[in-house]
Amino acid sequence: MPRRRIGFWYRFAAVLCKPPLVVLIKRDWRGMEHIPADGGFITAVNHNSHADPFAYAHFQYNTGRVPRFLAKSALFKEGFVGAAMRGTGQIPVYRESTDALSAFRAAIDAVERGECVAFYPEGTITRDPDQWPMTAKTGAARVALQTKCPVIPVAQWGANELLPPYAKKLNLLPRKTHHVLAGPPVDLTRFYDREMTPELLKEATEVIMAAITRQLEEIRGEKAPKTPYDPRRERIEQRRRTQAETAAQSSTQAEIAAQSSHEGEKSK
Repeated sequence: MPRRRIGFWYRFAAVLCKPPLVVLIKRDWRGMEHIPADGGFITAVNHNSHADPFAYAHFQYNTGRVPRFLAKSALFKEGFVGAAMRGTGQIPVYRESTDALSAFRAAIDAVERGECVAFYPEGTITRDPDQWPMTAKTGAARVALQTKCPVIPVAQWGANELLPPYAKKLNLLPRKTHHVLAGPPVDLTRFYDREMTPELLKEATEVIMAAITRQLEEIRGEKAPKTPYDPRRERIEQRRRTQAETAAQSSTQAEIAAQSSHEGEKSK
């Protein structure tokens, strides 16, 4: 596949990052034939380690179509990291509500220029206890439906064994294998030319995440849970459990106090 529009900064980043990646992890990469040779497109990728953006970028770089990641705007501000982020064409995401849509506009513009925009639809490292993809945000679906570009689902596994989720120490031995499986474009045509309601975006997002999860099942050789882990639902359940435990403790303390008072009355 032809290598195109990579530029100085991406080549420089590759010179810095590829040697340690080659040393630290073996590669089992499949599905490169599904990466479009021309035109703008989206890759939707699962996220289970702070190391997997580097490992996945290595895979994507080797296809000849470099990814433009959405990243926190703070990384773009100054210093070498900021220069590298700007130079490699990454897309800043602004947390402030007034700028929340600017990242999607930039992503749409990049796709329309013929770029590959890489989305982590989950928005953060999965919190599923077994590291399956969890419920996702709708940004990738929004850009895909706006541009009608191909959406390539990509599942990866192995960087999380090198650096487990939210860990700070590398697990170097034995040498880990980074598995990547890119699939054919997700069929979203039934969502085209319809009002982009929250319900429509949610349904399209679920279709994208289901494709990623099926591919991760193939990599792992096991079945994912029928219902994806939902951090919001888990927070609500945890809050309910905490409230129930607090209520139970208060009831127990009230019973103890009442019993003590009763015994005190009897002793008079």
